[in-house]
Amino acid sequence: MAIPRLAPKYKRLLLRHMPVLLAGVFAGYIVGCNKPLIEQGLMSSRQRGWDVAGGAEYEAPAGTTYDPSGSPRPVNAALVALVRNSDLHGMRMAIRQIEDRFNSRHNYPYIFVNDVEFTDEFKRGVQDLTSANVSFGTLDHDSWKVPEWIDAAAYEHVKQTARYPHGEKDSYRKMCRFQSGYLHRHPLLADLDYYWRIEPDVEYYCDIEYDPFVFMKENGYKYGWNIAMTEFMETVPSLWNVTKQFIRDHQDTVAPGNILEWLADAQGSYNGCHFWSNFEIVDLAFYRSKEYQMFFDYLDRAGGFFYERWGDAPVHSIAASLFLNASQIHYFDDIGYFHPSVISCPRGSQTQGKCVCDSAKSFVQDGYCTVRYKQIRKGVLDAQSP
Repeated sequence: MAIPRLAPKYKRLLLRHMPVLLAGVFAGYIVGCNKPLIEQGLMSSRQRGWDVAGGAEYEAPAGTTYDPSGSPRPVNAALVALVRNSDLHGMRMAIRQIEDRFNSRHNYPYIFVNDVEFTDEFKRGVQDLTSANVSFGTLDHDSWKVPEWIDAAAYEHVKQTARYPHGEKDSYRKMCRFQSGYLHRHPLLADLDYYWRIEPDVEYYCDIEYDPFVFMKENGYKYGWNIAMTEFMETVPSLWNVTKQFIRDHQDTVAPGNILEWLADAQGSYNGCHFWSNFEIVDLAFYRSKEYQMFFDYLDRAGGFFYERWGDAPVHSIAASLFLNASQIHYFDDIGYFHPSVISCPRGSQTQGKCVCDSAKSFVQDGYCTVRYKQIRKGVLDAQSP
């Protein structure tokens, strides 16, 4: 095969740049020979976080557990998810948006808990997307079980005859019970003051240019929410009656200026309204309070998490409406959010502002539960004004 002859001008160019070309070839050779060492260095510099599964602990490298500006975080808080290994892709999608929209500017840590050990693939997959501290934990047996006071035969009959979503599933009921009464007691959350619950396959449509944790703290808010809906009433037929019995037994726990009226219809029955707890930002002192723990224990003993299918969303919502003052609950209507099948989009976002969503597809702002919440809360606050 003939080798083409170079024109004189190309020979001059080749000779002029020969030192650079040779340096590049030599550098490429060095990198290729030392690839294992380079990969090892990259892995050692990756944020490793904490692993609370049997007590194992990884030490986070210096400089990764604080605000990117270098100043200490003003609020001790984290983004928290109960998630499965199979949810990795959906969780990565959510983290990517959380980082882009908010957390890359604040570096709040992430905490992931699971009823089984997290795989190395899951750990690596979420750590790749953030420079924040990342922790992984498993659940203890007591927090993820069917309690011994549940009649096994009666429960099995319920699962076989239920005609509502997830009615046949043990795991879903255990999840609802865990989210209602145990997540805030997990060792990984022990030192937190606030948490923001996140989930896989959700979307965040808006740049969040303030810190919701600081906003909650400075304004004395205990519970923050984004979507309010009505519950599948077939899943909670006795929840309201059990709640009313709790109130009769523990009248001293009811907060003055509460919004319990938000949850009742004209006949005094439960109207099904609740805050969707897949998005909630909470002062954990609320869930750790004596009143909340008494309420959860009362519900747990009643058996409705299993004989019916009480969800953590109505449990949290009833508790917030019962034990908090109206002034301690905040509606984050400025945060565009999507949970599969439901959109919460600030008005006008399709044409202006720093949200990218279609508010015409967002019906929750004008829905019964949201409108009623605003009316009841305003009435309570007006009555409290001097």
